[in-house]
Amino acid sequence: MIETLLGSRNAERVLVYIFSRDEGYAREIAGFFGVDLKPIQMQLDKFEESGVLVSRLVGRTRPYSFNPRYPFLSELKALLEKALSFYSANEQEELIMNRRRPRAKGKSL
Repeated sequence: MIETLLGSRNAERVLVYIFSRDEGYAREIAGFFGVDLKPIQMQLDKFEESGVLVSRLVGRTRPYSFNPRYPFLSELKALLEKALSFYSANEQEELIMNRRRPRAKGKSL
């Protein structure tokens, strides 16, 4: 959708994923979209170097989130929200659903 503005499909994937879930790490993003890990890592590094994203170390995992001090953050989020509205309903639901641990034993669907 906005890959031409951002320069690559992986750039769009990274930003849309982090916008939808508030944070994410490279392997999680690559696994969600079914792409190789290296291009996602490179894109995350590029966004962090430019100040769009920030990361922290949690054990051996490095989750990324939007930099609250990025000067165009509100405009970027508005653009991503608009782009996300053009995704199919199924894709939107998958992006927004943020299950990080397994369902409790015996719990109904």
